[in-house]
Amino acid sequence: MVEIRTESGETFECADGDTILRAALRVGHGFPYECNVGSCGNCRFELLDGDVAHERADPPAWGERDLKRNRWLGCQARPASNCTIKVRLDDHYQSLHRPARRQMRLTEIRSITHDISEFCFAVPAPAPFLPGQYALLYLPGIKGGRAYSFCNIDGDTGTWSFQIKRVPDGAATGALFNQLQAGDTIEADGPFGMAYLREDAPRDILCIAGGSGLSPMISIARAAAVNPALAERNIHFVYGGRSPRDICGEAMLAELPGWGTRIHYTAAISETDAGWIGRTGFVHQVALDLYGDRLPEFEIYFAGPPLMAAAAQKMLYEAKAPVDQVHFDQFY
Repeated sequence: MVEIRTESGETFECADGDTILRAALRVGHGFPYECNVGSCGNCRFELLDGDVAHERADPPAWGERDLKRNRWLGCQARPASNCTIKVRLDDHYQSLHRPARRQMRLTEIRSITHDISEFCFAVPAPAPFLPGQYALLYLPGIKGGRAYSFCNIDGDTGTWSFQIKRVPDGAATGALFNQLQAGDTIEADGPFGMAYLREDAPRDILCIAGGSGLSPMISIARAAAVNPALAERNIHFVYGGRSPRDICGEAMLAELPGWGTRIHYTAAISETDAGWIGRTGFVHQVALDLYGDRLPEFEIYFAGPPLMAAAAQKMLYEAKAPVDQVHFDQFY
């Protein structure tokens, strides 16, 4: 256990093997972050005194220029001594449910599409999280955690579930799909993430999801459908895939109260298919076609692969959707 001190005077302890970012979040400090896996760079800090080493040898968001300026990534930095750091803490990043590491047992795997499955784990209850958040899963043979979003809504029941897309030749999803079996136990850390459901927002909800972004958007839609405070809000869900066999989500939404009245689903494929009778095009463009000038009126959540997420962000900016009404976490 070592002590971390910020230039402005805050102090907290960091356990052996933990990172500076996660140690800060565990005690309630608002350390800026987003992806938690070294890809976005939002958790960058300056090391003023002490020694650290990165958990990941080559995080994409860190380079030689950072090293020369003694800047490190909070989500990757493991301290080897007491440290003093320069970082701007922000209450916005404080966790309502402080993250913790826990063991969880795989109870079931449900197939959703040809390459998406839902992995259900039993966790020691209570283990609450906010709809739209994620956890880091530590998988056999894989160094470091991998971020996956929750698809269910109530960790207090002792269940954490994740809808995960198999990545071709992906080491982490290879471990999930090829190695894990019901009864196996892995470690997880969470919850994390800032793209959670805003229960106090006075606007209708728009969820835009592509491929692997299904899980957090389903969690948000499920929570919004049963939350009394949001009973008057319409929920619009737009899901995109490459081909008809990639499309899913409608059956899950159809189980919710309000389906067909205040819950609305649109699917789109990006590749031409003669047998497809729905919309064709990239999911962000379909959302723009559907809602156009109304986009600034929504509370908007989106998730998906990097190119889709970048395109959605650009589209929403150009549509003048207020930035404080747009919620997403950067995953790469």
